[in-house]
Amino acid sequence: MRITLSLKSLAALSLLGLATSAAASTDSDFSATEHLYQQHCTVCHGAQRIGGTGPALLPESLGRIKKPEASKAISEGRPASQMAAFQDILSVEQIENMVAYLYTPIDNPPTWQDSDTRASHRLLADQGALPETPQHNADPLNLFVVVEAGTHHVTILDGDKFEPLTRFQSHFALHGGPKFSPDGRFVYFASRDGWVTKYDLHNFTMIAETRVGLNTRNLAVSNDGRWVLAGNYLPGNLVLLNADDLTLIKSIATVGQDGTPSRVSAVYTAPPRDSFVVALKDSHEVWELSYAGTPDFIPRRIIGQDYLDDFSFTPDYRYLLATSRKAHGGQVIDLDTGESITDIPLPGMPHLGSGIYWQRDGQWIFATPNISQGLISVLDLKTWQLIKEIPTEGPGFFMRSHENSKYAWTDVFFGPNQEAVHLIDKQTLEIAHTLRPMPGKNAAHVEFTNDGSHLILSVWDTEGALIVYDANTLEEVKRIPMNKPSGKYNVGNKIEFAEGTSH
Repeated sequence: MRITLSLKSLAALSLLGLATSAAASTDSDFSATEHLYQQHCTVCHGAQRIGGTGPALLPESLGRIKKPEASKAISEGRPASQMAAFQDILSVEQIENMVAYLYTPIDNPPTWQDSDTRASHRLLADQGALPETPQHNADPLNLFVVVEAGTHHVTILDGDKFEPLTRFQSHFALHGGPKFSPDGRFVYFASRDGWVTKYDLHNFTMIAETRVGLNTRNLAVSNDGRWVLAGNYLPGNLVLLNADDLTLIKSIATVGQDGTPSRVSAVYTAPPRDSFVVALKDSHEVWELSYAGTPDFIPRRIIGQDYLDDFSFTPDYRYLLATSRKAHGGQVIDLDTGESITDIPLPGMPHLGSGIYWQRDGQWIFATPNISQGLISVLDLKTWQLIKEIPTEGPGFFMRSHENSKYAWTDVFFGPNQEAVHLIDKQTLEIAHTLRPMPGKNAAHVEFTNDGSHLILSVWDTEGALIVYDANTLEEVKRIPMNKPSGKYNVGNKIEFAEGTSH
């Protein structure tokens, strides 16, 4: 028997699991529990709990999963994975102790070195031997890459016929949106436990993979197609890979100028600047790393007014809009001068990484959802003034639109009304429609086809679906049953950094 916990599947389990309070634990030093872990878990999760065929079981990796969820997974297992049910093998008390053990920081945290990254590298196909043209009949710029969190698979969907073309298993807990090569041929995935994977969309073939850390935040691909940069929580660093085969080029310790080690909040590419832009979570710094010419990847340090947790760009990529606790919402940083030019009045916890911009009365505006308050904040990108706060039925997570759509779509991801999706008129800034695709189930994450004529919405449920809508009539066109499709990404919109698509 072995315990193989899948983090995303744990997150999908019921909150009605067994109680796991520390007070109930009788194994105060975890000696007996450690023995059980070695007996049942190391084959998949590793002796240091850093993962293997199963995910890492560290507090840093389990942070989004409630203890009752983990308890239920150990007790009842998960039919769609190798996770066996242990309710007939371990007692209730042993399961409680196991969960408490997994959520307890360890005295000597595991490390991940360059040598580990190099040893993890796997070349899975000879890219040079594969055809350079698509070996399918679908429009390569209108493919959707669909992440199925409930089953740890990825589906490649034809965006014209809305039919699956292929499906393959992924590493667990793919984190952040996948990123694409400039021509759209390759897609790069990052999983929460550090695996970076390259997949060929022309040939439906896995090319390579490398493990860059133990807890990875996200990754970015340079707009010249040469580099992949991943940002880690554990260890706190940046890892630069060759985009061709995912071999390690170098790791860059993320240490502030005052010597403070830091985790990485976010990594994006800024195409007009030929650079990566990185926010440090534990330091008041933004880093810009140029990849023009023959780069040395020495960071240019930009000092913010406070810690920057999340950010987005203006359309020309000159200005960075970043959340900031000190500014009670956010600040604007001029990437040319490196100066913080103003605070922006954003209450609560705005999710700028999912914010989008569009033109209204000939001027660019920016709208962001808020993960702690039921409102959408709309900013004028010329004056940095708050234009409007649009009340919603609850806190939201994602916004999407398209230059050919009159609406900005936003979910109500958190709270009791998570079945709702609001359509905001981009000119009047009023909610024009509210849809409830599957009453009682979480509706989220809209993505448009490349031409904007249709869009796909996810219902995040084990018995969920992808729902296809006509973008103009709002009529449902098709419903594709799927187990918790957490996100889907249109190739053309992503590589074009299209208006209405977060980057």
